[in-house]
Amino acid sequence: MSQVHLDSELPVKKVHIRKNIRLTKFKDDCKRFIRTQKIGLVSILFIFLVVLVAILAPMIAPFDPVDQNREAFLAAPNAQHVMGTDDLGRDVFSRIVYGSRISLLVGFATVIISIIIGILIGMVSGYFGGIVDMVIQRIMDAIMAIPALILALFIAALLGPAIQNVIIALVIIEIPRFARIVRGEMMRIRETNFVEASRSVGANALRIIMRHGLPNMMAPIIVMASLAFGQTIIAEASLSFLGIGTPPPNPSWGLMLSNASRYMESAPWLVIFPGLALSLLVLAFNLLGDALRDFLDPKLSS
Repeated sequence: MSQVHLDSELPVKKVHIRKNIRLTKFKDDCKRFIRTQKIGLVSILFIFLVVLVAILAPMIAPFDPVDQNREAFLAAPNAQHVMGTDDLGRDVFSRIVYGSRISLLVGFATVIISIIIGILIGMVSGYFGGIVDMVIQRIMDAIMAIPALILALFIAALLGPAIQNVIIALVIIEIPRFARIVRGEMMRIRETNFVEASRSVGANALRIIMRHGLPNMMAPIIVMASLAFGQTIIAEASLSFLGIGTPPPNPSWGLMLSNASRYMESAPWLVIFPGLALSLLVLAFNLLGDALRDFLDPKLSS
């Protein structure tokens, strides 16, 4: 009985050992990232700050972002309105704080949905090849053949101005990019010795893809995702600037810049502050993407 009891505990102990090894490796990787990627660390801290501001927006913003103050049209920055007011008397600082919610929502939703769909399409295309790969890749080619902004404009205009429609338009644009990367990685992984060994012992396609394919392609996916965040935030701002993105009176940074374009000389703060917020957030994601690429790719790490 004691031997049976010991045998039953062995799998549990192995699971705990594997978890401890993974946790230790994760901690070591975090320490190495902090030590070697200072710019990436600063970018993470800034992005975390923006996320915190978006979550605590009702506590941080001194005014409602859509409330109009008829006595403070185009007021310059002062003690009451630290970033001034717009042409309708709305507090610019409050609108920037709430606008971070829209930018992050569009960015996170677009990237997560694009990753899920792109991984599924890319792994199927890369693993099976043949006619399946040809059909899928021709569809991806057709989407990527159209300039991204023009395609986004067409889809957003077709669906109408709404946040969810902006997300749909951007997801359609981002899916081929993730699918192409995953396909290339899957084609490389399927020819490796450990995949051949899995096939020889009877492992099916799903098990090979999930057990060997997905874990070995996470590095390029993570890098691509961090860069895609900045691209989607810029795209959302561009669509809102053109009037077919986030509908008013929502405080989108792109919509704020569009409204401010008429007052660049008389009220430059309407352009400076939203533009600065947008530029810094996109820059942080791009720098994070570069840092992750250097960290995860041993060929590029110093």
